[in-house]
Amino acid sequence: MTDSAYKSVSHDHDAFLDRALRRKGFSEVYDALEEEYSLVRELLTARLEAGLTQEQVAERMGTTKSAISRLEGPAKHSPSVSTLRRYAEAVGCDVEIRLVHPSR
Repeated sequence: MTDSAYKSVSHDHDAFLDRALRRKGFSEVYDALEEEYSLVRELLTARLEAGLTQEQVAERMGTTKSAISRLEGPAKHSPSVSTLRRYAEAVGCDVEIRLVHPSR
């Protein structure tokens, strides 16, 4: 019988990004999507720190694993503030939204 317990897969984002940034054209595209990727990193970090699977977050939010997968994936749509609040509650966090003046 196989052990079906959830096992987190380690991912060194910095090493991945270092390799990717060496590819021609990647830097320009990545920079244009920095805010979206930043949000995705925040979501993944919060879920992993909570020790939850996508299925567990979905259950806590009353949605499906595929909805969580889309939320945590590359930005194909922008989640609502309400969805972000529900996700944050499911992983034991709060949402903080700020407007910041750009550096001058």
